[in-house]
Amino acid sequence: MIPSRYQIGRRVEETADTVTFALTPLDRPLPEAQPGQFHMLYAFGVGEVPISVSGRLSRTVHQHTLRAVGAVTKALFDATAGTILGVRGPFGRGWAPPAQGSDVVIVAGGIGLAPLRPVIQHAVANRGLYGRVTVVIGARSPADLLYVREYPRWEAGGIEVRSTVDAAGPGWQGNVGVVTTLLPGLVDEPAATAAMLCGPEVMMRFAARALMDQGVPPGAVQVSLERNMRCGIGECGHCQLGPLLLCRDGPVTGYDVAQPLVSVKEL
Repeated sequence: MIPSRYQIGRRVEETADTVTFALTPLDRPLPEAQPGQFHMLYAFGVGEVPISVSGRLSRTVHQHTLRAVGAVTKALFDATAGTILGVRGPFGRGWAPPAQGSDVVIVAGGIGLAPLRPVIQHAVANRGLYGRVTVVIGARSPADLLYVREYPRWEAGGIEVRSTVDAAGPGWQGNVGVVTTLLPGLVDEPAATAAMLCGPEVMMRFAARALMDQGVPPGAVQVSLERNMRCGIGECGHCQLGPLLLCRDGPVTGYDVAQPLVSVKEL
């Protein structure tokens, strides 16, 4: 529960309200985070929020991507290079690695691409480890798409990248519509396909259904669930979802586990 001190290094403003920054330890480094896990980031004098790890520059220097939506995330968004933050973690269960040789479908909506970025980076660095790897990205507008500078690198690493937006602006030549419109035809071998979904829960529900309609088993579809995580260690109960405490038993879980635990309006 006691945060370690980390210092913000290079920061990149991804969109008008979203930033990625690297954190370097000033105290003893925390254990290495796995893709899909999160840290509790503490803005001194403001508060603490759970933020997924969006990348790693070394064993001790990790990245976070966050959107300014509340008091704490706004303070973190405004923090400049050199600012010291408190960091606890890593917490939760991350993405289960796909079996070697399997096809991988990654579906992200908005800021949901951040927890999936380490998975994509792993696939690029280990080209040939998996079969067909497809990343489907949705955003509100072209200006809200994350990591667009990295798409060419991902494609050069053998990743098929598809993107779509809810509302197109002048000059946009890409797809318009929800991410599920890009999912038909992505599954060649349902029994050898692993899917990872992160974004708004309604998006994950329809994306999971679209993949299962193509024969992918529910247990092969992983989703990352968000709830009000405060302690990170499964003690306070704020993130409880049925028998699960998502800061401990999630946030990543199989769709076969998640579907019965949430309302029809969500998943």
